[in-house]
Amino acid sequence: MLEAERQRVADPRSSRQAQLLRLGAALDAAAAAADWALLGTHVNALAPQLRALAARGPWNAAERHACERLRAAHDAAFAAVAAASGALADKLATTRSNQEGWLAYAMHSDTESGTSQV
Repeated sequence: MLEAERQRVADPRSSRQAQLLRLGAALDAAAAAADWALLGTHVNALAPQLRALAARGPWNAAERHACERLRAAHDAAFAAVAAASGALADKLATTRSNQEGWLAYAMHSDTESGTSQV
């Protein structure tokens, strides 16, 4: 899918406004699906795609508006990644803080059954 998007961006017959909106929609969809690998791929491809679009000349008002929409999609994707990262960090911290209790429980239950494996 990403290669097809690159070809659309390179196609001078395609509207820059439509291309910018498609790029934003791709970011929105990947973030909504929590597909972080795909989101990373889209974000990494943005700079060359935007350079190719900018090389076509000055932006008109509709294209600038589409750029603003793309920027908003990028910001929202960044916020989604930050939220997911924070949730994962919290989960890891909880797991770490409970680790001693789990180990003690496992050791206790193993010694009661006579099969200590820790």
